[in-house]
Amino acid sequence: MIGIPEAFSPTYAVARRKFLEAAAAGGLEVESHTHPLAGREGEVLAMDVALDGPRGADKLLMVSSACHGVEGYCGSGVQVFALHDAEWRAKARDAGVAVLYIHALNPYGFSHIRRATHENVDLNRNFHSFTGPLPDNAAYREVAPLLLPDVWPPNAANVQAVQAFIAERGESAWQAAITRGQHEFAQGLFYGGTAPTWSNQTLRQVLREHGTRAQRLAWIDLHTGLGPSGLGERIYAGKDDAAAVQRARQWWGGGGATPVTSIYDGSSTSAFLTGLMWTAIYDECPQAEYTGIAMEYGTVPVTEVIQALRAEHWLNIHPEAPAELAAQIKAQMLAAFYTDTDAWKGQIISQARQSLFQAVDGLTGC
Repeated sequence: MIGIPEAFSPTYAVARRKFLEAAAAGGLEVESHTHPLAGREGEVLAMDVALDGPRGADKLLMVSSACHGVEGYCGSGVQVFALHDAEWRAKARDAGVAVLYIHALNPYGFSHIRRATHENVDLNRNFHSFTGPLPDNAAYREVAPLLLPDVWPPNAANVQAVQAFIAERGESAWQAAITRGQHEFAQGLFYGGTAPTWSNQTLRQVLREHGTRAQRLAWIDLHTGLGPSGLGERIYAGKDDAAAVQRARQWWGGGGATPVTSIYDGSSTSAFLTGLMWTAIYDECPQAEYTGIAMEYGTVPVTEVIQALRAEHWLNIHPEAPAELAAQIKAQMLAAFYTDTDAWKGQIISQARQSLFQAVDGLTGC
């Protein structure tokens, strides 16, 4: 067993080392898919995959981190703790459930304290066929001139314009316009891209390698940045299918857990989104009955999260910014997606652990 604080890490490089060491200590082999670029400290970047259980198991649980890079500070801690958790590993093993840990879906963003990939793409808006017209986000087009001003911090005129938009339309409209995803402004926020990213292509390769023989497949994708601090919202992650939604709610909604929410019925703190990562399951593992959630842990109010994202995207297109300002922006970005306190980490592990046990019970029909 490992202490909860010790499962978390101050950098991607440390997080990767802890994950690899935990897998090795548990007798697991790791497949490393090396990223083409280097990390913030010059380190090797990779999407690392460890399978705990037999290849070809008919019941498979996937646990993934860092879809949105910087959110990996939380997700990696969950994965490292789980690999050291003998009771959890025995639970899955005795139930005949193989567990596939995918560490750092977006290692570049994790290392560089970015939410986006090295292509400046939001990975969870990038899963389109790219063979026809892409979704149009007219609302983003309207707010785009406000989001990335020429100077940072924004001047008084920009602050007043943003406040006026929120006062007239509401905070939820501001959030939805920005976060829904867009394919028009390549340097902008929540850019979904115009082609599959490296992470998209690599994840699909992992799914083809490990998921095509599973008859029942579950996925817990770990996220941060929405909702009350420390609360893990379980957001249904799948097609708008009544039976699958109900199954997810039966699996993960009991035991005093927060109810499973959905972007389809407006119950989630998330806006309605397109190009979501879980769609790859239907493409690559069509034989499986699939049930999934995004575990979304709250940090700071959403207006602060968006402000941190604006600042970090501004910095990405202004590398000439003074070092002191750059450091402040990166610190603000990290704080928006990771609360570095023992109390918060305890909340994260407790709820994640519950969701893991519930997923095994769901997969086995318990």
